[in-house]
Order: sequence, then structure tokens, then C-alpha cells
Amino acid sequence: MTSLKSYNKKEQDLNLTKNQKIVLNLLQNSSEPLKAYSILDSLKTEGLKSPLQIYRALDKLEKLGKIHKIESKNSFIACSNSNCARNTAFTICESCGNVKELKNNYLSDGVNELVKKNKMSITRYNLEFYVLCKNCKTN
Repeated sequence: MTSLKSYNKKEQDLNLTKNQKIVLNLLQNSSEPLKAYSILDSLKTEGLKSPLQIYRALDKLEKLGKIHKIESKNSFIACSNSNCARNTAFTICESCGNVKELKNNYLSDGVNELVKKNKMSITRYNLEFYVLCKNCKTN
């Protein structure tokens, strides 16, 4: 039996344009975040020749929660936590640059509590924690 969440994800994938599918596939197969012009250079053979084509695809994919923007690096990464469009958190290794998406309910709860205490309402957040990853810490 197919779950509703799985069905919705497949339905969203079917609604993607050709360009969005190509960009998403590249990001899903990349081992690191990519900048828009790197994406453009990588996809010229796929028929994407204009920065506008890339930026439109990135914008839509980000709105759908398929990808995230790493603000400090001005780059993009595929979502690894089930299309979480609004609230994201990442660790970024200061030594090797490795980026990992975090999924931590305690972190989300803490952010929400902080916002409530200060009588604000949060629309979205994108947290970036600079760390030394396990590999770089031991070297």
C-alpha cells in the first residue's frame, strides 16, 4: 500500500518541468552543494544555456522543498529530509566544506520556543552551524 506522503512526493515529481527535473537530478547526484553557474556549466549539454533557466528551476525546486540554498555559500543542495521547504539546518565543516542537512526535532522545538518567548511568529529559518566534521577533527 502506498502512503499518502509517498504519493504526494511522486505527484510533485510528475509536476516538475523538464528543466526542474534535470537540475534536481544533478543536485541529487552531487556530493557537494553547487552554485548556479556551476549548475549551468554542467547542464549546457542538456540544453540549458541561460542563467534564467537555472534560476527559475532553482526557485521552484526550493519552494517545493526539493532543494535548499546554503546562504553563506550561495549554493544549492538536494533535500535529504523529505522535502522540508520551510525550516532547515545544516552543518558546514570549516576545514573540508562538507555540508550535511540536520533533522532534529529538539532543535526545531527550541527555535519555536525561543520565538514564542519573544512574542514573534516565525515564517521560516535556515540555520548554518560551522563545525569540524568527524574526519577533519581526527586529522
